[in-house]
Amino acid sequence: MHKAGFVNIIGNPNVGKSTLMNAFIGEKLSIITSKAQTTRHRILGIVNGDDFQVILSDTPGIIKPAYELQASMMDFVKSAFEDADVLVYMVEIGEKELKDEAFFKKITNSKIPVLLLLNKIDKSNQELLEEQAEIWQKKVPNAEFYPISALNGFNVQNVFDRIIELLPESPAFYPKDQLTDKPERFFVNEAIREKILMHYKKEIPYAVEVDTEEFFEEDNIIRMRSVIMVERETQKGIIIGHKGSALKRVGVEARKDLEKFFGKQVHLELYVKVNKNWRNNHSQLRRFGYNQK
Repeated sequence: MHKAGFVNIIGNPNVGKSTLMNAFIGEKLSIITSKAQTTRHRILGIVNGDDFQVILSDTPGIIKPAYELQASMMDFVKSAFEDADVLVYMVEIGEKELKDEAFFKKITNSKIPVLLLLNKIDKSNQELLEEQAEIWQKKVPNAEFYPISALNGFNVQNVFDRIIELLPESPAFYPKDQLTDKPERFFVNEAIREKILMHYKKEIPYAVEVDTEEFFEEDNIIRMRSVIMVERETQKGIIIGHKGSALKRVGVEARKDLEKFFGKQVHLELYVKVNKNWRNNHSQLRRFGYNQK
């Protein structure tokens, strides 16, 4: 008997969805930073065993959209309800509600199995944990409840084992050696964007998109050329920094991560361009893989 199915992870921004998915997969596919709205796309990660294939979907954190990019991000979340065999709803210690009531009703009225994961319990005590458990089990009575620490791996294997139990009998949907549905250039873009999220403040990380224009793989090296898009000239200056120092730091750190990811030497060229108001431009959003309607 072989089981296979789609397991979609949803929740508010910064509750640990990407950390959980990376823990399940054992590879760093999704960006993890302390900033909210880090994940912009719906990213599939595939875990294969002899008799199972779990197709995990990390989605953007649920927010009320303020501009077109965020509206497109919420479309990725809506699509996660449509093809799930198991829904994983993540909350964190201290959280009391989902930021969108309509999404919350979809979860509580779900006809498919729901696993409610209370994350970051390493930041809690027994009394608070019991109080939070009671709150969430009342709010989502249709869900199976698991306290976890995705960062420390606590209870993660038990959740994964339960997911496999809940999957339908099915042949594999993807080749058994495939790790994700995203192309290599996507992970180059994400590695660079992660460093920008880590090193720049305020609006800068949210006004940035990365486009890898060249990706040439040779025997011993991969040569990449990526463009960092910003919305204004002032942002371009901040990204580059004094005598190019800030941009150089992003490039060096991203290259090191990419060499680990691809397992070979990487040559990375970075450029910065102004692409005015791209976050509200439908054709630009489509070009970057958003707004697929």
